[in-house]
Amino acid sequence: MSSYMQRLRNLREDHDLSQEQVAQILGTSQTMYARYERGASELPIRHLIVLCRHYQVSADFVLGLKPPEKGADKKGGG
Repeated sequence: MSSYMQRLRNLREDHDLSQEQVAQILGTSQTMYARYERGASELPIRHLIVLCRHYQVSADFVLGLKPPEKGADKKGGG
């Protein structure tokens, strides 16, 4: 099972977004977002909520507590 950091990266890449674009969505820097994906810094809950809403997935999915729902893996064209 992949870690939530890998799921963050997979979701970002599946939506054809750069780290800079996701950082802008979160209101943080690209450097800080990169730290979340690497696991160097823990993702704040407020950012988790924003990402779940943006990608339309549950926090359980991002955290690896629940398997993906059908269609949650890839969303068409970001």
